[in-house]
Amino acid sequence: MLKVHNVTFQYDTKVVLNNISLELHPGEQLSIIGESGSGKSTLLKIIYGLHHVEKGKLFWGKKRLLGPNYNLVPGEDFIKYLAQDYDLMPYITVEENVGKYLSNFYPRKKQKRIAELLNLVGLTAYAKTKPTDLSGGQQQRVAIAKALAQQPKLLLLDEPFSNIDNFKKNSLRRELFSYLKSQRISCITATHDNMDSLAYADKTMVLREGKIICFDDPKRLYKNPKNKYVASLFGEVNEILEKHIVPYSSSNKKIVCYPHQLQQSKTGYLVVKVKNSYFQGSHYLIESVLHSKTVFFNHHEAIQEGQQVSLKANFNA
Repeated sequence: MLKVHNVTFQYDTKVVLNNISLELHPGEQLSIIGESGSGKSTLLKIIYGLHHVEKGKLFWGKKRLLGPNYNLVPGEDFIKYLAQDYDLMPYITVEENVGKYLSNFYPRKKQKRIAELLNLVGLTAYAKTKPTDLSGGQQQRVAIAKALAQQPKLLLLDEPFSNIDNFKKNSLRRELFSYLKSQRISCITATHDNMDSLAYADKTMVLREGKIICFDDPKRLYKNPKNKYVASLFGEVNEILEKHIVPYSSSNKKIVCYPHQLQQSKTGYLVVKVKNSYFQGSHYLIESVLHSKTVFFNHHEAIQEGQQVSLKANFNA
């Protein structure tokens, strides 16, 4: 089990992480979300052992993780960290990159392992290709296979699917996280992607300016966001005064809601003026204005600019 206890970290005088604590059990998958600069990547680097921590402690089971000041080679053997720069050797083949740290004493076992991982990331046909001849997304998939080669106990992923095409990303994500579960490999993913933070995570941590804002089940975070910042990490969001959305209310309390929770209705209490309609595939995202403030809602078709629309809130949607 990974345990991070009251970790604080700073570059010179700037505090990047402030009093961070978490626990992760074998096979659990944690997503870390937050705006750029919130400390997501730094936390992964600290767990891996690339940054020395003066305040706080880290443990794997009963073993304390001491960081670069105590290890000649930074990092732990049982932890693999996939950074955004991929760390591939450009002049050897894809299969040689994946098997770089696998033992040569059992060549058949090594080749079988390489083949298994290339199949997992969908690059079997590129085994003999050099990374310099691959796209950025393909290089990212090679890096994932390489990180898994030695069957780590903990995998740290920093925006692991950012350069992969959508048509491949979805299937790769399903197969990868399913594989990690089956092998009981714990995983922490720093991400901006809702699919990583909602569909595949057991827990989600929200960071803001180096502090933990929320740490909960992703479904609960999504359905009951603490504030607009948390909700905005899952997509477009509205913040509307209660008196503008609840009949007969005079409260100035701010209510956070998603576009799909506002629906056009003749009996709607919220009257907005349409500004733009954006096609989203299954629906249109309608941008409207209420007292000079933007309000987003979903609709099955585009609505003419300038039209007034009455909206009703459905917070159970």
